[in-house]
Amino acid sequence: MSLRPATILLLLIISLTAACGHRSPATIQKNSSVSIAVEHAININTASLDELQRIPHIGEKLAGRIIEYRTVNGPFRRVEHLMLIDGISDTRFRKIRRLVRVE
Repeated sequence: MSLRPATILLLLIISLTAACGHRSPATIQKNSSVSIAVEHAININTASLDELQRIPHIGEKLAGRIIEYRTVNGPFRRVEHLMLIDGISDTRFRKIRRLVRVE
């Protein structure tokens, strides 16, 4: 049985479409771990000094500055506002972004 060129082309398109829609287990795992990190992210508007220090790259001094900032200026509206605090650079912020949240 011989297939016509149009049939072969159609089968090839269907195969490629199915292959592109497939997600590998590594991708699924990566996305799942991001979701888990977001679920357990620390709310920087309510966290205590000890809770803030659980965030990697945040020591006692920075945790104190975070609390001082929110006491003086009110709650953070966005996590990006952490970069207004002396000692939290763009690089440091990117390292902790997924570990913090605001409500």
